[in-house]
Amino acid sequence: MFVLFMIALMMILFVSGIIRYEFISLSVLLVFGITGVISAEDLFSGFSHPAVITVLSVLVISHAMIQSGLVEHFVMLLNKKTKSVFTKILALMLVTGFLSAFMNNVGALALVLPVALSMAKDMEINPSQILMPVAFSSLLGGMVTLIGTPPNLIVSNYRFEATGEAFDFFSFAPVGLTVFLAGTTFMMLFGKYLIPKRKAESQEGLFDIGHYLSEVEVVESSKMVGESIFSFYSVFKIEVEVLSIIRDERHIIVPSAQYNLRVGDVLIIKTDSTKLTELIQKTGLKLRGAKLDFVASTPFLKSDDFALVEVVIRDDSILIGRTAFELSLRNRYNINLVAVSRQGAMSIERLKSFRFKSGDILLLQAPIQKLQDTYQRLSCLPLEKRKVVFDPTQSKFTQMLPLGMFLIAIILTTLGLLPVQISFSAVAILLVLTKTISVRVFYEAIEWPTILILGSLLPLGTALQNSGVSGKLASLLFSLSNHVSQEMLIVFLMVFTIVITNLISSTATAVLMGPVAVSLAAFMNVSPDPLLVSVAIASTTAFITPIAHQSNMLVMGPGGYQFRDYWKLGLALSILSIAISVPLIVRIWPL
Repeated sequence: MFVLFMIALMMILFVSGIIRYEFISLSVLLVFGITGVISAEDLFSGFSHPAVITVLSVLVISHAMIQSGLVEHFVMLLNKKTKSVFTKILALMLVTGFLSAFMNNVGALALVLPVALSMAKDMEINPSQILMPVAFSSLLGGMVTLIGTPPNLIVSNYRFEATGEAFDFFSFAPVGLTVFLAGTTFMMLFGKYLIPKRKAESQEGLFDIGHYLSEVEVVESSKMVGESIFSFYSVFKIEVEVLSIIRDERHIIVPSAQYNLRVGDVLIIKTDSTKLTELIQKTGLKLRGAKLDFVASTPFLKSDDFALVEVVIRDDSILIGRTAFELSLRNRYNINLVAVSRQGAMSIERLKSFRFKSGDILLLQAPIQKLQDTYQRLSCLPLEKRKVVFDPTQSKFTQMLPLGMFLIAIILTTLGLLPVQISFSAVAILLVLTKTISVRVFYEAIEWPTILILGSLLPLGTALQNSGVSGKLASLLFSLSNHVSQEMLIVFLMVFTIVITNLISSTATAVLMGPVAVSLAAFMNVSPDPLLVSVAIASTTAFITPIAHQSNMLVMGPGGYQFRDYWKLGLALSILSIAISVPLIVRIWPL
């Protein structure tokens, strides 16, 4: 009962979102270690698990392929070659699904998201009609291969423990590919009827900050002559943000707090009308224009060195739960936070104390030379389509090397010559040894929250088995066998798994439901294969809520979606997934 209570508590905390997933799972793991449920020797065994090593390696390889520019070039080229709206959307969904089958889901979505937004703008389509299907395609594509998504790797390990053999690289393909194609077809035909038409917002509309922008000039009589920008606060106790300074027709973007002002300087500042009046009265600055037009002001907010960019926060970002002041964004990263949009509501005042959440869209002034580094360090995705620039110092061979090594690893795994964790980790190491990526990039490519949650959850699956909890849950499901067929038991198993995965992460769901599937197979006296595949497919069927998967959350802001917008299309896809996968599963892996 204690194990069941702790698992239930963990799930409640997952749903609440009060604490990050990885710290919840680590805390429960430590409780099990302290109470003796899991031995000290096995407590952290999950971090050496083949699934963890494989996921870590895939993250590094995916990042190397993205960094090479080849994948992004392919996505943009395909978008240019397609003409009609229908074929463009279809192409985006197919490409997203294909990429997700072989690389990290979020990585695939990160490549396609800016292209999708650009396409929506160019063809005057509401982004809400594109982004949700593209996000769902990233999940559907992950069902196709062993490395497509962590649940596939997790259930493959449970199969190894139960039968002595893991699933092959393409074992999931017959079911996963069919579900992906059926789901894509369904979304193309009926998605527009199930997705709400939210008002499309351009950059100017999403961040209509013109009412807060003012232009002031430093005149001879001003008290700010020779003073630093910091004096606004230190001397006059006024909170004002200087976005740029125009001096002798030169734009100084994101000026330092220690920057001294001169007569004739024109400051583009961000503040409300009350503080603006106080500023003029106390400092003697001359007002040149208030409530500036944002579009007209944009050239003054960026330069050859600084860009004005929109980014969306990923759920593994260091920003989450913290403020710009706590992170010292301006001093540490040379970034200026201009505005924040959360579910369509813009925030522009008191941003220093604004606590970030996953899915928030930020308007930033950032150094152009360090844009990619900024996105990576903050774990944010850009919403503007980028130009693919190949490094002139790299040869074509170097650019093709990550893709070539990745294909060799897939072939070796498919032929059974090497286990997936060995072949893929070898590629990840070779990428560093051949200097295709640097050591710093290797470590930065790893999504540590994902590794922590996976490594800490895997021993909990063992605890479920050893404590008999998974057996009891399987017994409850098996009690239905007197009233329904074995195929219907699989349906019930999938429905139960889908409910859980839409409340907590798909990885946690696979860890919890994998042992139940193995125990249920024992009660039914059948092979565990059909039940484990059912759990894998159902764990990835995370369409009904935005919190079910990071891909869903990432498109929430750019698409203008609300929490309730996901369930119509999500539920329809979930039903379709069950209806298609169950007959295929029992045909390929007979009961």
